[in-house]
Amino acid sequence: MLTLHHLERSRSHRVLWLLEELGLEYRIESYQRDAKTMLAPASLQAVHPLGKSPVLEDGELVIAESGAILEYLLDTYGQGRLKPAGGQTLVDYRYWMHYAEGSLMPLLVMKLVFSRIPKGPMPFLVRPVARKLMAKVTQSFLQPQLSRHLAFIEQHLSRGDWFAGEFSAADIQMSFVLEAAASRAGLDDCPNIMAFIERCRKNSQYQEAIRKGGPVILQAD
Repeated sequence: MLTLHHLERSRSHRVLWLLEELGLEYRIESYQRDAKTMLAPASLQAVHPLGKSPVLEDGELVIAESGAILEYLLDTYGQGRLKPAGGQTLVDYRYWMHYAEGSLMPLLVMKLVFSRIPKGPMPFLVRPVARKLMAKVTQSFLQPQLSRHLAFIEQHLSRGDWFAGEFSAADIQMSFVLEAAASRAGLDDCPNIMAFIERCRKNSQYQEAIRKGGPVILQAD
């Protein structure tokens, strides 16, 4: 039996979605975030030294990192499903599988962390300085970078509904970061990305993953 160690409102939703798409039997070990820090509980360290989710157990095998878990499930149980066989679609598939966490997600995490720093505990006189610093970094670096990346994705999706030309695990991998982008960066000027998110949300297996694991995104304050 596969066991998914699932943290609420996290990347773990991707794994739930793929498990449902593949029709695999599995059980969920659910974890709640700390109410103050919003971090994963220390109990996850008993599963994996980094104490993060998702983590998948398959017998004696323990796998962390959402992309690695998706690839393992496809290679082991996919039977050729949700992964292009070759050609340009396979090249695109691999690119977007890695791009999600390698390029876009770090910017979104920075935006979330920076948005919370001025609201955290600090001396009263320091607070205005922190706010100005965070605003400057966001204006001069984060927002221009996010805008460039979102324009790149928007242009790519103008050529088709899915990232690799057909629905694949690359779309599952990209779904989480684009849900995060919608929450933290705003997508008012990105109709193709919003249409992609809506296609994902209408997927019955996506909805089943939410029913079992809860909402997808940790919202920005």
